[in-house]
Amino acid sequence: MSTRVYRVMHRTRYTYNDDVSSSYGRCYLTPRDLPGQRVLSATVDIEPEPDDRSTGIDVYGNNDSYFHVRTSHRELTVTARSVVEVDGVDQGMIIGPAARAPWESARPAVAGSREAALAAEFVIDLDPPEITASVRDYASRVFTPGRPLIEAVTDLTTRIFDDFTYRSGSTAISTRVDTVMQRREGVCQDFARVAIACLRSVGLAARYESGYLATDPPPGKEKIFGADASHAWAAVWMPDGRWLPFDPTNDKLVDERHVTLAWGRDYDDVPPLRGVIYTDSTKSHIDVSVDVSPVEDESPDPAGATPPVVSTEGATRHEL
Repeated sequence: MSTRVYRVMHRTRYTYNDDVSSSYGRCYLTPRDLPGQRVLSATVDIEPEPDDRSTGIDVYGNNDSYFHVRTSHRELTVTARSVVEVDGVDQGMIIGPAARAPWESARPAVAGSREAALAAEFVIDLDPPEITASVRDYASRVFTPGRPLIEAVTDLTTRIFDDFTYRSGSTAISTRVDTVMQRREGVCQDFARVAIACLRSVGLAARYESGYLATDPPPGKEKIFGADASHAWAAVWMPDGRWLPFDPTNDKLVDERHVTLAWGRDYDDVPPLRGVIYTDSTKSHIDVSVDVSPVEDESPDPAGATPPVVSTEGATRHEL
C-alpha cells in the first residue's frame, strides 16, 4: 500500500462594494483523521480576526469551525492549511468477503447489525426526492441479482464516467439529479450525487464525501500553485461496517491521491464555507484558490506563499 503526504491550502476571499457590519460563518475545511488518513497539522485563519470563534465535531464526526466577525470590513478571507498523510487503497477491503458478497447483502435492512442501523439514515432519499424513474432505470442495469458488491460499484463508477461529460459551469448548486440525468453533464458533485441516488434506489446506504484530489502537472510542466480545486465523491456501506469510497468523476476507487475533508448525506451537510452577512452591499465577488502539494516537491510552501487566484466555478461550490 502506497502512502503520500500533502500540504493542502484552501483560500476563499469575499469582497463587497459596501461595508459588512457582521459576518457569521461555518466551515468544513479541516481534514478528518481516518484509518487510512492522518492529519499531521491543521489551521483555519480568518481575516479580519473574528470576535468569536469555536471548533467542534458534528453529528457525522466531521471537524467544523464557527466564526463571527463584528469588525466592519469589505473583504473576508478564510484560509485553511493542513498537512495530511494518506494511504492507498486497502486491497484487503476490496477483495474481502464483504466486498465480494452479493450486493443485496449490503442493504442495511438485511444486515441487521448495530452498524447497519446507523447506516440506515444514508438509505433515505432527500427532500425533494432524488430517486426518480430515470435513476431507478439506470441503477437496474448495474445492480443485477446476485452480483458481487465490488463488481457492481466499479461498474457504476465506470458507467457514470463514460456516460456523463464533465463540463465546468454546466450546473448550479440547485441543480437536481434528474436534470443531470437528462443533460448527461455536470461536475464532480453532480456525479457523486448521481451515484448516491442510484445506490439508495436499490436500498444501499450511500454518503457524499468532500475533499481534494492531488493533480500532477503534464509531463515537462511545472506545477502551478493554487491551480487545484475541491473535489467530491461517493461511498457505499458494506456489511462488515466499513465504507467503500469511489470516484465516478475519475473512474477509480478513492486512493492516496484523495484527501478527505468531511462527509454527510449530501453536499448541503458539508459545504466548505457557508454563512450570513449584514450589509447594504449590492455586489460581491468570491475568489477561491486551492493547492495540494506533495511534501517532497520543491514547490512553494502554502504557509508562506501568496498563490495566484484561480476560478473553480463548477468544480467546487461555496456559499456565504
